This record gives sequence, structure tokens and C-alpha cells, in this order.
Amino acid sequence: MSTPYFSVADIRRTFLEFFAAKGHTVVESSPLVPGNDPTLMFTNSGMVQFKDVFLGTDKRPYVRAASVQTCLRAGGKHNDLENVGYTARHHTFFEMLGNWSFGDYFKRESIEWGWELLTKVFGLPADRLLATVYHEDDEAYDIWTQVIGLPPERVIRIGDNKGGKYKSDNFWMMADTGPCGPCSEIFYDHGDHIPGGPPGSPQEDGDRFIEIWNHVFMQFDMKEDGSVTPLPAPCVDTGMGLERLAAILQHVHSNYEIDLFKALIAAAARETGCQDLANPSLKVIADHIRATAFLVADGVIPGNEGRGYVQRRIIRRAIRHGYKLGQKTPFFHKLVADLVAQMGDAYPRLAQQTERITEVLRVEEERFFETLAHGMEILDGALAGGARVLAGDVAFKLHDTFGFPLDLTQDVCRERGVAVDEAGFDAAMQHQKEQARAAGKFKMDRALEYGGAANTFTGYEHLAESAKIVALYLGGVSVATLDAGQSGVVVLDTTPFYAESGGQVGDQGQISTPVARFDVADTQKIKADVFGHHGAVAQGQLSVGDSVQAQVDTRLRAATMRNHSVTHLMHKALREVLGGHVQQKGSLVTPERTRFDFTHNAPVTPAQMREIERRVNTEILANSATQARVMDIESAQKTGAVMLFGEKYGESVRVLDIGTSRELCGGTHVARTGDIGLFKIVAEGGVAAGIRRVEGVTGENALAYLQSLEDTVDGAAAALRAPAAELAGRIGAALEHIRSLEKEVDALKGKLAASQGDELAAQAVEVNGLKVLAATLQGADAKTLRETMDKLKDKLKAAAIVLAAVDGDKVQLAAGVTKAETARVKAGDLVNFVASQVGGKGGGKPDMAMAGGTDAKALPQALASVQGWVAQRLG
Repeated sequence: MSTPYFSVADIRRTFLEFFAAKGHTVVESSPLVPGNDPTLMFTNSGMVQFKDVFLGTDKRPYVRAASVQTCLRAGGKHNDLENVGYTARHHTFFEMLGNWSFGDYFKRESIEWGWELLTKVFGLPADRLLATVYHEDDEAYDIWTQVIGLPPERVIRIGDNKGGKYKSDNFWMMADTGPCGPCSEIFYDHGDHIPGGPPGSPQEDGDRFIEIWNHVFMQFDMKEDGSVTPLPAPCVDTGMGLERLAAILQHVHSNYEIDLFKALIAAAARETGCQDLANPSLKVIADHIRATAFLVADGVIPGNEGRGYVQRRIIRRAIRHGYKLGQKTPFFHKLVADLVAQMGDAYPRLAQQTERITEVLRVEEERFFETLAHGMEILDGALAGGARVLAGDVAFKLHDTFGFPLDLTQDVCRERGVAVDEAGFDAAMQHQKEQARAAGKFKMDRALEYGGAANTFTGYEHLAESAKIVALYLGGVSVATLDAGQSGVVVLDTTPFYAESGGQVGDQGQISTPVARFDVADTQKIKADVFGHHGAVAQGQLSVGDSVQAQVDTRLRAATMRNHSVTHLMHKALREVLGGHVQQKGSLVTPERTRFDFTHNAPVTPAQMREIERRVNTEILANSATQARVMDIESAQKTGAVMLFGEKYGESVRVLDIGTSRELCGGTHVARTGDIGLFKIVAEGGVAAGIRRVEGVTGENALAYLQSLEDTVDGAAAALRAPAAELAGRIGAALEHIRSLEKEVDALKGKLAASQGDELAAQAVEVNGLKVLAATLQGADAKTLRETMDKLKDKLKAAAIVLAAVDGDKVQLAAGVTKAETARVKAGDLVNFVASQVGGKGGGKPDMAMAGGTDAKALPQALASVQGWVAQRLG
């Protein structure tokens, strides 16, 4: 009996229903960006969201769980990118079916339920399945052979095959130390017509025997010396590739032949015009639309660093494969709708963000298409002479000038049997970085050679401090003194000045002695723990070793703190109002205002902005105390503090509680939320694809902003001679009066056109039974031309007409042909004939077409030629 057919959607549903019936809590797939885990770039397995449970730092209200988890392997240690499209089972994005036990059931239940699901529910033939176990795991071996009844020859013991004790394909470790244990993998035999041998054999890398489900039994704690001790509560962690299982249940060998991929490949073929559905490039595009769309849905926008750069690499690789198929215009973003049709029901966050995902991909695609053709020309030219190695400087030029990630260039070269000089590429990249550092905004800071001790920062507690000058710099060179009028940098042993970091600008103020004063215009980091005070000596002389008073400008610091503190409250409110996809993408906090960039693909509506303002000001009115705590990164994660993914954090971090917001932050802040005073959003707009920017003001700046608005309202009220309270009504009445006047003007234009039409009809000349008219209407617009045209066609019955209107040098044209005559003369052809003579072009339907031009002087001659053109067409 053949294996029953299951669609991808059927498999997801059946898997979750099966384990729900076994007492498991069905847990939603977590985002591709791991929550509060800076150690991972992307979620690469189903257990990632349960990592803290296994480590004992989190406890869930359930002891059994099941999920279908979206995963990505396209960067860092797990990177399958270059294999995608060329093998049967490699993907950047895939779905992982998994079930977990947290100290509840163990090996017997896990294996028995796995066997039941595969053979009884999904109907896989038992004689096609085999299992592997760790060579010391007699318990698992006995369950397979004695309880399940697999023949011993189909239960394979795998030893330590990776160079040491417990270094085995069948022994799983979360890290070098901590929870670990043996695992048992279930394999499917595709048949002896497929090359390859069973696991553990020299031919195991073939495609005949495919692993479909791994059952990990976490039962030990790995010590630093390599020894293991039993865990008090053993756990189970399983993972089964949905695409691999679907291929088996749909009776195909390649993952790219399953129903989901067949639909996406067909969509890719439609958009690229490729007729060969087996073309590897279509597989690449189909795979990459899943990865990129889900990344956007989870807040990852194409960029030049971190996750954003991986996203950009995947998008551009897909575009390049479309280009390779002959598609020279943007196409990739058009596949989002097809993907949503396939996966939107299972993943609502994908369906909810269809427009946003499409727009982000469209903008990125259009940007790359602008340079793709030029980049490919350079690459083709470099390889035209039969070169077997692409020079590193060429690869770097492609990267730097045309946006070709190195792996994309390598992808192209690999197809042509050409290597890339990676060492030369790295050298060119390093040279550019050095040049950029030399030309940077703070190049003086970067050039400072400071070998002294770190300074002590006291600015969280104090705004004034007694200190000693430990270094002075003039023009980037260390000096002993700075004199009046000279600009330079002062380094103190202790400072209350905050150096620019985390989006907050550096402090300003004064450094003084009884006889000298240095005005600090900015504070920047020379090193991570050394602050440089930039400014100029206003009077006297400063010398290394001088005892000074360092005084921060209290007014500017207070204003900056208000704006920084409100940024945290605003970030939280944005996520609550707009959705959890909101992630910070940049900020700038100054004494004047706060500027906050975040992921969101639509303008923030006025209603949403009001709600954000309301939530923030409610927090301000609560006047709760601000609390800052320094702790290790692991403890910070346990508190639930928001972390900026992609940021590098040290071993110790500062956890800041402001109102109900909790984030990691090293900036300076108000003591209580009430100190912020008032918050008002003053601007909102887009800064990049999928990135919005909100600007806000607080305290005195908020008051000044509102007073300015009040002045504007009062001015408008005075101009309309109305009380401010009646302003909206008066403006509405004024607009209505304007609309009434416009209607009167239109009516008069219509009457004028009608009168001119009567006069023009008499000017028509008969050519082969067709009345031909070409004339200018004085003072007409496009609407008047069309209305007059309709009246003339009714009056003349069988006619070809061109009407023109002139405004300065610009010409507006309308051509009309009565419907019965469109078989002989087309209005579109006629209008283009005239438009080409006045510097323009146009088009439309066979009976009505419009055009424009820029050479009014040529119009008389152009109109005069109409009669001859029609005669030629009719002749």
C-alpha cells in the first residue's frame, strides 16, 4: 500500500493535533530574531525559544510542548546559503516540527510517539525506517529493538566520530558545558535506486538514507573536565524537518518538488519568464522569498551590518538569479502575495504585513537593479579573457561600488569555474577602512595616542567634579599646555561629562582653574573608558597636571536627560500601539529633542500618535522613580530587559527602569518620570524602506512648541476674523466658497468651449468622406478639450479631430475619431503624429487620445499637417 499524500498544511496541522492529544501545549513559532539572546544571529532550531528552560533560568506553566518553528540558516556557524538551489534539501529558511518534555516523559514515550506518528498517522512503511543511537545508549537501543520491534540491523550504534569522548553525531550538547545527552535519529530509506549508504557507513553522505527526525535526550550535565553527571530532571527535545517529511509524504525525492515549493517555483517562473521549472535559479528564488519575507515580518530590514546585511545578501542573491534568467526589471517583491497564499494561514504575522513586506523588498530590489547591470558588465569583462581567478580588487569594487556581497560574486564565479582572490578582497577592504577612519568626523580622536589610565566617570551622580588634567592635545598631537584661543582636547582623571554614546550627545560645559577657562563644546570617547573634552581655551592657560573644576552645563544636561528618558517610554508605547515588530534602528538625543528610528512600514496615523502621546504622558504623570542597576548580562536577560539585537554588550550591563519600561542603557536619565514635564510628538516620517522616524520634545521645548502652534492658530483666526474656537468652521466655509467659485469657472469654460465648438465645426474639411478638423482652443484645459471633442464628434458624425491648447511653451493635445471610423484612423496614432512635432508624445484609446508637448511655436505647422496625414491614411 502506498504512503498517503499529505500537503504541507496537512502535515503542520496533523503534527500539532497529534501532540496536543498527548497532553502537549501547542506553542506559536517564535520570531527569526531570538528574543534577548545576543549569542545567536537567527533562530536556527525549534529549541531556541526554550533555551532558558533547559538552562534552568526560566519555568513555563507546562511540562510538555509542541510547535512548528520557522528557522533560518544563512549566517555565522549555520550557513547553507551557497548550497541552496543546487541540492535536494538545502534551504536558508525551513520549518522545524518539534515536541519537548521538561522533566516529564523521557525516552520510551518520545520514541513510541514518534513511531506512532510516522507509521500509524502518516502511514510511512515501517520497513523504510531505521534509527541511530549513541553507542553507549543501551536504553534507547532496547526501546527500538524490543518495544518498537525494529530489526537490530536497522538500529545503528554511532560512536565518538568527531575526535573525542562524547564527540559524536549522536551526542548533543548545548554548549561546551551544561545540559547534554545522547540522541536518536530516524532515517527514511528512499530506495536502492538512489545512491548512498546507511548512517555510519562510508557512503552515508549520499541521498538514499535521509534523516527526518532527531530525538535528543538531555540527561547529563557536562563538566569543564569533560565528565558528565546525571541531570535531576531529564528532558526531551525533538526536531523534524517539515520539508523533508513533506517530500516523503508527497512521494517525491527533492524538497523543491513538494506542493509549497511547486507553487513558489511556478510564481518565480511567471515573474521571470523562465519556462524550465527545473532550473536551479527558480529554486533559489523560491527559497529566498520565504527567508526574506519572514525576516521583514520579524523586523529585519536590509542594511550593511549584522542581520540586515544577511537579509540584503539573500535578497540580492535572488535578484541576481532572476537577472541570470533574463529578468532585467524588479520582480522579486511580486512573489510575496504568492508566499502569503501558501503560508499566511499558518503564520498570521506574515499575512498581516503583506503590504509592508512587499514594499521593503520592492525598494531594496529597485536599489540593486540600478547597479546590477553595470556590476555584471564589470564582472563579465574581468572574466572575458579566460581568467581562472577573479582579482581581489575587482571583487572589492563590485562590493563597494555596486553592492555585490562577496558571496554573490563567488556564486557567479563558481558557476563559471572561477575562483575569487579572497585575500586580495580582504586587503582592499582593510585599506578602505583605514582611509575611512582617517577621514572620519572625529579623526582627531582616533589619532590621539593616549597610553594613560582610564578616567573615572561620575556623571550619573554629579554634574561638577574636582579633577586633574592628565593629557592635552592640539591638532591631534599631545602637548604640555593649551593657550587662550587654541582649540584642543582635554583629558581628565575624573569627569562628570557624559561622552557621546547610545544616541545621546556628549555634554557641554566648562573646565576651569582660578586663572583659566576651557569651554567644552562636546565630549567624545577616545577609548571605551577614556573621555576627551573638545573645545577651546577662552582665557588663561591650561597645563598637564593642573587641578581643575569640571562643570557640566546643567541646563543642557537636564534637557538631554528629559529627552533620553522619554525615548524609553516612547519606545515602549510604539511597540504597544503599533505592534511587537517595532524595533529600534537608531536614535539621537539632544537637549532640543529626541529622534527615534524604528521598523514599521506605514505612516503612524494621527490617532496612533495621539495614543502614543497619551501613554507616555500617563507614565510621566505617575512620577515613578527611575532605577538603574549594574549586573551581568545573564542576570539582565532574566529581568526581561529590552536589548538592541545586534549590539555587543560587555559582561556587565546597566539595566534601566523608567516607568514601566525596562531596557539596557548607559545614558543619563531623570530621577523621576515627572521630571520630564510634558511630551509632544512634533514630526513623523519615513527615512528608508520599512523605517519610520518620530521626533519629540519635552519640558520647556514642548511648551515652546505648543506656544508656537498657538501663535499660528491665533494668526489664522485673525486673518479670518473669527474666534479661535470657530476656526475650523470658518475654514470649512471658506473652502466651500472656493469650490463654488471653481464650479462657476468650469461652467463658464464649458460655455466658452461650446461656443467655440460651434464655430470650429464650420472649419472642418472633408477628406474621402471624413470630416477633418485641427484647431486651437483659447484658454482651454484638458477637461475642456475632452468636452469640446465629444460635442464636435456628435456634430460632425464621421470625423477625425485634433484640438490644442497652449499655456506658455506647453502644449496640450486631444485627438478624437468617431467610433465607426476607428478601423481606418486611430486617435492614438493621430495624436502622436502631432505631438512628435511639438516635442512630446501621448496615447489613449482608438477613439480618444491625449498628449503633451513643449514647443508651442511649432504647433501651427503641426496642426496644418493633420489634413495631409489623414488623407494619406485614407488613400
